[in-house]
Amino acid sequence: MWFTRDLRLDDQPALRLAAEADMLMCVFVVDPRWFRQTKWQSRPMGRHRWRFLWQSLHALDLALRGHGQRLHIAWGEPSATITTLAQRHGIHHVFVSRQPGTEEESERETVRQNLAGKAELHTLETLTALHQDDLPFPLNDLPPTFSQFRKKVESAGLGARPVQAPPVSLPPAPGFAEDGRDDLPATDPAASPLFQGGEQPAWDRLNHYLFQSHRVATYKQTRNALDETDASSRLSPWLASGTLSVRRVAHELARYEVAHERNESTYWLWFELLWREYFHWYGIRHRQRLFAGTGVARSGLQSTFYPHRFRAWVEGNTEWPLVNACMNQLRETGWISNRARQIVASCFVNELELDWRFGAAWFQEQLVDYDVGSNWGNWQYLGGVGADPKGKRHFNLVKQQEQFDPDGEFVARWGGNSDNVTGLHTVDAADWPITPGRPIS
Repeated sequence: MWFTRDLRLDDQPALRLAAEADMLMCVFVVDPRWFRQTKWQSRPMGRHRWRFLWQSLHALDLALRGHGQRLHIAWGEPSATITTLAQRHGIHHVFVSRQPGTEEESERETVRQNLAGKAELHTLETLTALHQDDLPFPLNDLPPTFSQFRKKVESAGLGARPVQAPPVSLPPAPGFAEDGRDDLPATDPAASPLFQGGEQPAWDRLNHYLFQSHRVATYKQTRNALDETDASSRLSPWLASGTLSVRRVAHELARYEVAHERNESTYWLWFELLWREYFHWYGIRHRQRLFAGTGVARSGLQSTFYPHRFRAWVEGNTEWPLVNACMNQLRETGWISNRARQIVASCFVNELELDWRFGAAWFQEQLVDYDVGSNWGNWQYLGGVGADPKGKRHFNLVKQQEQFDPDGEFVARWGGNSDNVTGLHTVDAADWPITPGRPIS
């Protein structure tokens, strides 16, 4: 069982199938490339998400040990590591979840080719509410906008698939070889104080938001708040890591509606889960276009990279206090609200006139709830090269602050009033716009 973004025992169809074997090795591979800076001036894995991921791996290991198993945590390139382990231990079947993302797809296909004739790779749907076969259209005909997708799904009467209980027992492992834990980067104890990785904290949060606080019943009215813990579900870190199944969330939401209340707000949580669903299939359908500068829309928008503007945005030293406060919160906690993400992305693309991919990559490094489809799909949306029929979204930053932080409490809490803004809009010939999609050396 090759774990990726499915770090749970509950509602884990890949693990249930793998558990039908006579012996089972459970593996997660930490890729050294996650911690190296890319051409986008960011690393794929930052300190907040790494700490959350390590907590999730530790929790999964403990859960597996309760079934006489353990999690083999390896350090290396995933395709090479999985191939080596499969060959060394005489593995006949490899089970893995299907993920969007070209790198993830490449790793899977490399394993498939390496093991051809020796072992079979089984790719299963574990990250979504629906399976591809459930969709009321061929994947190649995925609607170009979310609204069209939602209407087709709802017109077909589709809801989340039923959940599966955790396996009662697991077969033994073919030996417990030493793994690569000693090679892993250290975690930052100060990172991600808002969230604890693991399946049990995910259940605790889900139960609190639905059945203890009942805040789901007012979700639509409060979801745009910038810094209130229960204004939104805040389930996204566990959904992104797969320590919580989206089908489980939908199941518990439906149970809440039967037991307590069904209203516009409870529907709106399902509505947001459908957004996540849409961007998952968007990433699988469009593959490398998810990361192209011209996006899925193949837009001819021009943008560039001004290092001083990018640094000012990252460090919260722009002329817009609300943007600064949001960016400071992101760096310090690994999380900002959905409204805050739209605000800072709009500033990045419109006021600072930067290539949206640098912003998406910074979010990838910083966000504890990074999800490849949602992150890059939403940045395309804000950048005017994606699934938005209206084109580029431009938020009035002054009005946003008046509406969502009228008393300046959020700005004050996160130090948004910067006295260090100099030369933000100064450019020279070296900063001439580049064509989106053209490789940057």
